[in-house]
Amino acid sequence: MIKTKGLRFGYDGEHRFNFPDIEIDRRGYLLILGESGVGKTTFLHLLAGLLRPEAGSIRIGETDITSLSQRKQDRFRGKHIGIVFQKSRFVKALTVEENLLLVQHLSGAGQDRDKVREILERLNIGNKAGARGSNLSEGQKQRFSIAAALVNNPDVILADEPTSSLDDKNCRVVTDLLREQAEQTGASLLVITHDHRLSSQFSNSIRL
Repeated sequence: MIKTKGLRFGYDGEHRFNFPDIEIDRRGYLLILGESGVGKTTFLHLLAGLLRPEAGSIRIGETDITSLSQRKQDRFRGKHIGIVFQKSRFVKALTVEENLLLVQHLSGAGQDRDKVREILERLNIGNKAGARGSNLSEGQKQRFSIAAALVNNPDVILADEPTSSLDDKNCRVVTDLLREQAEQTGASLLVITHDHRLSSQFSNSIRL
């Protein structure tokens, strides 16, 4: 469950954002729409504990992450939050599959090669398991980022423009997988995007 109240954040004392209060239950989802510059990614980074708000609270389950030290926030994120970043984060020397096994290892979870291969197949990049990140297209890199966010069955899934580089077919594959994962594992799902194709796939949405 995600619940925020009174969140404010500013860059350099000039670019300031006041964010709406949100509440997402377990197995619930929220789509946040908005054009570039309105603070969508900033909002997601606040929810992930990658930025600290000037004011307000962020509760994930029973934990107010704004009250945690940076080290505790990092540990909490690794165990409970899966983030789909706009740009993929690879260890260049490792294959796609090895990168996902590393994600599992760093979270403290046991490595599950079957889980890794299942997610890659669902995202139509199973044939890229042995490839290096530099050999993937932009759309394939984006789908790798989604696999990395889901591979540990997080309690919260935060997706930053997860379909921006995808064609219509893979856009539907990705959104279906994100929602199915949230339903199956009891996770809360938040997607931020300017991709209006997603509007018809999410009945619960707000605009920044």
